[in-house]
Amino acid sequence: MKRSRFSETQIIAILKEADSGVTTIREVCRKHGVSDGTYYKWKSKYGGLDASDLKRLRELESENSQLKRMFADLSLENTALKDLISKKL
Repeated sequence: MKRSRFSETQIIAILKEADSGVTTIREVCRKHGVSDGTYYKWKSKYGGLDASDLKRLRELESENSQLKRMFADLSLENTALKDLISKKL
């Protein structure tokens, strides 16, 4: 997966700059070297977020992935135990 040139906090700053209304979206995109399509993709993903919201989102995503791994491990153990019990009976 290609890594972005901009960090998420930079993206939020660019979105806020464009939303301020001082300059047009095209001028902000040209200033930062971003296409209009990329701007609108960022806006759909990060629109309305603050830096603290973004931090909380990252924490929730990491916690969610950890819980998914734990569930997969427990499910595998459960299946293995069921197979073992069925073979002994």
